[in-house]
Amino acid sequence: MPQLNPNPWFFIMLASWLTYSMIIQPKLLSFVFMNPPISKTQTTPTTSPWTWPWT
Repeated sequence: MPQLNPNPWFFIMLASWLTYSMIIQPKLLSFVFMNPPISKTQTTPTTSPWTWPWT
């Protein structure tokens, strides 16, 4: 069965991963986001208990 022979497919997989990690990944990581997240102070909402009309 030729698909079990890892000889040509291992080189293709290795070449594609090297291409991804050396060329494509640094280009993707160099993008600057237009709206960076802003660190806001955490505010807790004020809640009041619900008044049930039948109690």
